[in-house]
Amino acid sequence: FDDLCCFHLRLLHTTRFHPHPAMASLVQKLKDITLSPKDGIVAEYIWMDADGKLRSKARTLKKTPRSTADLPDWNYDGSSTNQAPGEDSEVIIKPQAFYPDPFRGAPHILVMTDTYTPQGEPLPTN
Repeated sequence: FDDLCCFHLRLLHTTRFHPHPAMASLVQKLKDITLSPKDGIVAEYIWMDADGKLRSKARTLKKTPRSTADLPDWNYDGSSTNQAPGEDSEVIIKPQAFYPDPFRGAPHILVMTDTYTPQGEPLPTN
C-alpha cells in the first residue's frame, strides 16, 4: 500500500500526467487550505474502497503524532464504498503509516489506513 500511495503522489506531481478534472479540482482545493499549526494538524485518512479507488476523510488533531499509536482509529459508512451491507455498514479504519502532506504542507499529514469490521476482522480490500 505504501508503494501504491507513493506512486499516486508521484503521478500527481509528474508534468506529463493530466489528472481527471475532478481530481485536479480536489488537489487544488487541498493546496488552497491554509491552517496554521495553532489551528491544529490536518490528518487526511486514506484507504482503498471495494472498487480499488482511493477514498479519504480528514480530521483535525491537536498535535503532530510521533507514531501511528498516537493516531486514533476512525470509522465510515462502508455501504457507500461497497465494503459493507447497508444494514450493518460501519467500517473501522486503522492507521498503518503516515507521511508529510505534500498538498497542504507541514505540519499536516497523510495517514495510510487498513479497513476492518467493527469486530476487528480485516476487509479483503486491504
